[in-house]
Amino acid sequence: MKNISDILAGVDETPTTFESYLKSFADPVGELINSYIPQGSHGDMDRYLYAPLYQYSENAGKRHRPLICYAACLAVGGNPDRATTSAAAIEHFHSAALIHDDIADEAELRRGEPCLHLTEGLGLAINMGDLALSMVNGPVVNDPLLDDATKVRVISELISMTCRTVEGQALDLGWARDGRYDITPEDYLTMAIHKTAHYSGAVPLAVGAIVAGASEEQVEALRSYGLDTGLAFQIQDDLLNLVGTDEAKKKDFRSDITEGKRTLVVVHALQNAGAAARARLVEILSSKERDPEVLAEAVAIMEEAGSVDYARAYAENLSQNAKARLVEVIEPSPYRDLLVSMADWFVNRLK
Repeated sequence: MKNISDILAGVDETPTTFESYLKSFADPVGELINSYIPQGSHGDMDRYLYAPLYQYSENAGKRHRPLICYAACLAVGGNPDRATTSAAAIEHFHSAALIHDDIADEAELRRGEPCLHLTEGLGLAINMGDLALSMVNGPVVNDPLLDDATKVRVISELISMTCRTVEGQALDLGWARDGRYDITPEDYLTMAIHKTAHYSGAVPLAVGAIVAGASEEQVEALRSYGLDTGLAFQIQDDLLNLVGTDEAKKKDFRSDITEGKRTLVVVHALQNAGAAARARLVEILSSKERDPEVLAEAVAIMEEAGSVDYARAYAENLSQNAKARLVEVIEPSPYRDLLVSMADWFVNRLK
């Protein structure tokens, strides 16, 4: 298995956009990340645990979390090989979160494929998610490239990331369980920052800088950038689920309505729609509706309330302000440019 330095050296020049960066390195980085999934000492351990998790992780999208961890490390002049175990830890945490999230939401599709709890059964899927969680700290502890002080700091970051994500998930699930429709945009932002922005943006960037030996100012600048762009990423994901591209429509299009998700679009509409429209939206969100015409009706209510435009503008403003702050702290380099491009990619996926 190649290391990340070999993989990066295998291209003639550094990609100039975040999208091309993902396309160039998602597959080889995915192979590198998945090399940390072990094999069992008994054949049935592979059948019921390791092999399905490996297959699940192979269908893992664009690998933006490990790739921004590497980019942050390189942007502050570090050796990217020192970031690999951290990148792997965050990506396997992502798998665990998705497996458990799909169970909690009673979801049917993940990246165009039936969810793991439907193909392997509920108990085994929970167990596979637990295994992915167990791979968050282990690779870092055993990393020969990291000194003990760096290992402790990285693990502290990963523990905090896990706690915050679980806190955000508690809000998301609790509001759904209790039929809460009094959620404000500010409530949503608190939930999304905890559930998504830390592990999808802030921690990969901060940890990439930490293992590179960056200054505290650089670490915190990258963390702040990751929080804002990670939140923008989640808002944009919510929008894609409602009014997405052709690619999004092939997946679990408008499943957030079926699952009654309190997204920024929804909570804004609940505050700004007329009384009759609000009551109808609550009715749809509460009914686990799957009829495409009824789902389209819910989206029309949100659009009429100005909620789709509101969420899109919020994400764009977050990203623009974050970019302006980042370039004040991080020195110019091709990898800083990639991170700046990341913010644009996050909010332009609907255009």
